[in-house]
Amino acid sequence: MAGDWTAQPGEPAAGPRGPECGRLPAEVTGFVGRRRELADVADLLAAARLVTVTGPGGVGKSRLALRAAARADAVFPDGTWLVDVAPVQDPLLLGHAVLEALRLTDGTARPPLDVLTEQLADRRLLLVLDGCEHLVEACAELADALLRALPGLRLLATSRTALRAYGEHLLTLAPLPVGPVPAGAPERGALPDAVRLFAERARAVLPSFEVTEANAEAVGVLCRRLDGIPLAVELAAGRLRALSVEQITARLDDRFRLLTGGSRTALPRHQTLRTTIGWSHELCTVQERLLWARLSAFAGSFDLEAAEYVCAGEGIEPEDVLDLVDELVAKSVVLREDSAFGVRFRLLDTLREYGGHWLRATGEEQRLLRRHRDWYLGVATWGEVEWFGPRQAETAERTELAHTNLRAALEFCLAEPGEEQIALLLAGTLWFYWVGCGHLGEGRHWLDRALALGREPTEARAKALWVTGYTATLQGDLGAARPALEECRRQALDTGDDRALAYAVHRQGCAALIGDDPNRAAELFEEALWHYRTIGELNSNVVMAMLELGLAYLFQGDLDSGELWFGQARELCEEHGEQWAYAYVLYAMAYSHWLDGAVQAARALARECVRLNHLFHDLLGIVLGIDLLALLETEPSGPGEPGDLREARVLQGAAHRIWRTVGTPFLGSRNFFGTHQECAERARAGLAEQEYEECYRAGARLDLDEAVSRALGGGGSAEGSEPGAGPFSVPPAPAPSPARKG
Repeated sequence: MAGDWTAQPGEPAAGPRGPECGRLPAEVTGFVGRRRELADVADLLAAARLVTVTGPGGVGKSRLALRAAARADAVFPDGTWLVDVAPVQDPLLLGHAVLEALRLTDGTARPPLDVLTEQLADRRLLLVLDGCEHLVEACAELADALLRALPGLRLLATSRTALRAYGEHLLTLAPLPVGPVPAGAPERGALPDAVRLFAERARAVLPSFEVTEANAEAVGVLCRRLDGIPLAVELAAGRLRALSVEQITARLDDRFRLLTGGSRTALPRHQTLRTTIGWSHELCTVQERLLWARLSAFAGSFDLEAAEYVCAGEGIEPEDVLDLVDELVAKSVVLREDSAFGVRFRLLDTLREYGGHWLRATGEEQRLLRRHRDWYLGVATWGEVEWFGPRQAETAERTELAHTNLRAALEFCLAEPGEEQIALLLAGTLWFYWVGCGHLGEGRHWLDRALALGREPTEARAKALWVTGYTATLQGDLGAARPALEECRRQALDTGDDRALAYAVHRQGCAALIGDDPNRAAELFEEALWHYRTIGELNSNVVMAMLELGLAYLFQGDLDSGELWFGQARELCEEHGEQWAYAYVLYAMAYSHWLDGAVQAARALARECVRLNHLFHDLLGIVLGIDLLALLETEPSGPGEPGDLREARVLQGAAHRIWRTVGTPFLGSRNFFGTHQECAERARAGLAEQEYEECYRAGARLDLDEAVSRALGGGGSAEGSEPGAGPFSVPPAPAPSPARKG
């Protein structure tokens, strides 16, 4: 096994194999050396289920772990996955971060650990927990629980200290070898690894650079002064645009003598790195140092516009930020990354820590964190506006990119006295992300924390209350939803908040619909729509109220009134380019068409519902559509063509697995459960008992993407649909057939 995972000399930068490269980030610079260490990691993973790579900051733990994981990808049928632990500050969010990294959307109120152990029960995969040192205890507890419950799981962690979890095997990573440099004109392959790394990074800023007979000794001395610590070597190489190797060595040597009283032998490696970072810091201009400190306010990646807003002012003009960032990129302080929305940037954790130290020293930390909070409140607010429009899918992706920084902004608001109302506003404004993009569980976490702190009856609290009621309803948790919505309604009446009243009444209608009281639900939806019209509100929520009112009529047997509301909702979606609510409109229309006997039209609508909901990672919409498609499989495909009961049962099994991650199956509603029950009865009547059970179990083994692909007809990956294709390609429904009898 070890031989399969070991990098070869001179191996170029590489990410994971094939179409799964999104699981691990692609390497943007070449990987130098570490052949023995890679083999050691491979051997340890072959013998142990938890391996932790330890060592000081900047020694290359993350790079080694990611390279080892990429080479191990073929060994694990269910892949290798990265969880970036460093940006997670709240131990309670660690499980959510793992779910997010594994693309396991969960909308239930269950602890993330329960979801992980269930979803990964039959999987064989490698999970990389990168940067655990600030959450060592939480990471150790999570690792222990997962490894005990999941026999097919292996964990590769990186941390400055051991996790001290049961069964942990440690690999302490040493710096790169530094010498001696071969005499004469050395070949690249014969250079010590630290020298080769310096040369590789030097060519990024000075393309003509080579280690030659003339400079080999100076390069070797420099790398020895840096103790072979990769980050220190890379920072030094970034100075070659302004200094020669000899100048870098002389200046660094002087600084080390100053800081250690002239005794190089007393220089610990962690002090070497800090000294190198400090030296690099001093060689920056005043503005570059200031920007470095201010950029430490960001968690994870950020774009130029965010940096300009957060970091400009009091010494840095907005128009100067681009050039300053470019200089910090050239000095290896800031990393440049490409994304679907252009170039993004990030600080390495070690450099972010250093910048944070200087930010606190300047007395600017609180001001910068508020600027950061303000920017991401703006991101959330703009996302809420853009959610109802043609850029909805783009909004979902942009908000996903901002997720780590949104967490940091929420954490700041909840930790800082006087910021409670902003926490309520931010958590409530992100309703579209919690609900529409598969983050119900995390949304409830932030909303509950904010509501516990901010008890003053403000507009922000009212919004957080109805969003909490909404998320709890979608989780099937009506016991938590109803009190929150009633409090919102009472507060709205007391304070004259007409908008909050409209939303509270609307979501009370949802609770009534799911609680199998369609008559009461219809009354509440009618009232909510009246309020929406009165205040001039028009967005995805209003569209949802229309289709939900249609469903209330449908569940009462009034197909005509139901289809009238579905038609109005569909027209609004098509007019505004709304896709998320449109997917639910398609589900409702498909349900209505099935009742009316238009099976082929119902099938086309239900498939498009599943496709669109998968685009937004909305599990509830996906599973409702799949369950309806299962029932439609029991219908004749044409004259003399019986339904496919086996396929119907497979889809029911697939839906069952998804329901486990949504919440209470069918939200506990008899009305929503009806299609599933009828499908099961038809399949049981036409299949042998063994066949009936085997098909169900086969479906339950499908993961989310496989289930969606199966529901769409099995034609390739379910991920293949482009957002730009639009939701309006469903053929017009045929003329209504005679109403279903019986």
